[in-house]
Amino acid sequence: MKNFNFPSLVSLLGTALCLAAAASAQAQQAISAPAAMSMGMTHATPESSPATQAYRAGSAAMMQGMDAPYTGDPDRDFAAHMLPHHEGAVAMAKVELKYGADPVMLKLARAVIKAQDEEIALMKNWQAKHDAK
Repeated sequence: MKNFNFPSLVSLLGTALCLAAAASAQAQQAISAPAAMSMGMTHATPESSPATQAYRAGSAAMMQGMDAPYTGDPDRDFAAHMLPHHEGAVAMAKVELKYGADPVMLKLARAVIKAQDEEIALMKNWQAKHDAK
């Protein structure tokens, strides 16, 4: 047997292990969220979670509704812009009820829905009476 250099062998094995670990990490990062979920991997990103998607949809609808034109009448403008704001709060509370787990937040979500539904009804009734004039 020729000169056997044990430290070189250890160094070579260490380098090989590091390269294998790096390749494995890259392969895991390259898997898309849908592919990972179909493979039984449940590490969804915060942006891909169903709750986040529902919050984003509710927020987008609220922002679009709040972009209504102003009339110059402070009362009409208040109602027109507060309605989508309150509806957005209800939408967010419903997302919490569907996906949340904390008892305090779930209780708050139910209270938000109750309060906002009453205020939404008040504003819609007010608008119906004042838009007819």
